[in-house]
Amino acid sequence: MRPGRLGQLRYRLDGTVQRYGRIVIGGSPLKLFRVTDAGAHVVDRLTAGEAVAGSELVARLLEAGAIHPDPVAGPFNVSDVTLVVPAYGTDPRLPDGALVVDDGSPAPIAGAAIRLDVNRGPAAARNAGLARVGTALVAFVDTDVELPAGWLDSLLPHFVDDQVALVAPRVRSAGTSSPLARYELAHSPLDLGPEPARIRAGSRVSYVPAAAIVCRVAALREIGGFDESLRVGEDVDLVWRLDAAGWRCRYEPRSEVFHLPRTTWRAWVRQRVDYGSSTAPLARRHRGALAPIRMSGWSIATWVLAALGRPVAGAAVGVGSAAALIRKLPDVPPRAAFELAATGNVRAGDQLANAVRRVWWPLIAVAAIRSRAARRVLLAAALAARTPLRLLDDVAYSLGVWRGMLAERTAAPVVPEISSWPGRRPAEEPSDSPSPLAGAH
Repeated sequence: MRPGRLGQLRYRLDGTVQRYGRIVIGGSPLKLFRVTDAGAHVVDRLTAGEAVAGSELVARLLEAGAIHPDPVAGPFNVSDVTLVVPAYGTDPRLPDGALVVDDGSPAPIAGAAIRLDVNRGPAAARNAGLARVGTALVAFVDTDVELPAGWLDSLLPHFVDDQVALVAPRVRSAGTSSPLARYELAHSPLDLGPEPARIRAGSRVSYVPAAAIVCRVAALREIGGFDESLRVGEDVDLVWRLDAAGWRCRYEPRSEVFHLPRTTWRAWVRQRVDYGSSTAPLARRHRGALAPIRMSGWSIATWVLAALGRPVAGAAVGVGSAAALIRKLPDVPPRAAFELAATGNVRAGDQLANAVRRVWWPLIAVAAIRSRAARRVLLAAALAARTPLRLLDDVAYSLGVWRGMLAERTAAPVVPEISSWPGRRPAEEPSDSPSPLAGAH
């Protein structure tokens, strides 16, 4: 972790946080914190929305995604930001002063500050723009994104934390009344929801698109910018490399920009296939980060038994694993511990259905030739999609996943991450830490 220098600052509690005296559970993935009386006082102030000083407790809660900064001002303003726009084939309609990089378009883009001789992809175009930046911050914005006035206002204050390297707004769909546009309004993979988050592999917000991001120039140059060998997924890779290097990346949905969806069904399907094709090369670079599911073996057993036509046995395993968590969390009220595990088991069903549609269905389809249980799994996963468009979305993505696996010769994107303890107990911070768990300063 980099040695941040945070003064008094307000924070927002993540929606996952639950408090039981000196026990705090929250974050993504869930973590359990045991705090002293002094630490409990800090948590009281955080809950009340009061500003608190930086401490190891605050840093640990930030790392876990249990709290999120709520800064109102920072060291930078709009004049400290250079807007870089990678463009190919279309003239971008963006604010004056943007540094446009023509990525080898067939016809040169008028007014482009840089023109690449050949099309090298968005990563190379962004790096070419980054090399020209002389400000402390850079904003990368794609040509199909609309920027409302003041979109930077909620993003720039986050750079008061000198560990923050990247802040991303919420990317809403700027759809019209077509069926495809209406679907994108609710299911765009670029729209990561209304809750703030620490961006990290394996968490609730594990990536952000580079459709619109603001970055600390020094941090990008430290890690070598975007990986130009990636045509898709270069933004995911960038965030994960920043995180691995000790920088913080934040998602701030109070800032919203608007993305124009694909205008034809063919282009939309091709986009989803391309997204899926990024998983295999990313899995090679970031081992374990692309697991299709992360859950306990007990949760999996619950749903496998149900798929095998033994719902009573599956329910018994689910209830038993939830009850087992009560013994593992003696400081948490039994009902709360049981509900925590039971909720995890229910959500595991949605995760498994998503994994079937987006990754595993070709394997299960082969098994379905002879297995009634496999046919039942495929039908249940398809019904869980709820709409034909969602099913088409997931299947198109899966085609890209398998295309990428064949090209990269890796099966990593289909390998689950399974834990052994019942009920998916939250990871516990070490109880012998002098701070933050044994007191706050």
